[in-house]
Amino acid sequence: MNTSTLSEKGWVVIPQELRKRYGLKKGDQFHITDYGGVISLVPVSENPIKNSCGMLRGKTSLVKELVKSRRQDAERGK
Repeated sequence: MNTSTLSEKGWVVIPQELRKRYGLKKGDQFHITDYGGVISLVPVSENPIKNSCGMLRGKTSLVKELVKSRRQDAERGK
């Protein structure tokens, strides 16, 4: 487990092992989120649309499943 100490100025050093693993470099920006007791640092993506392309890829087409669900709802009169 990696551990850092908060400085008087509120700075936290991200351990080198994690910087290398996630390709973090000087000047990178982060979203800071509070999940009710857990603080999360999420790197800001330079191109969020391009970077998220394909992340929901799976065996089932989400569009086909949505069409199927809508068809079933229509048959039931919803």
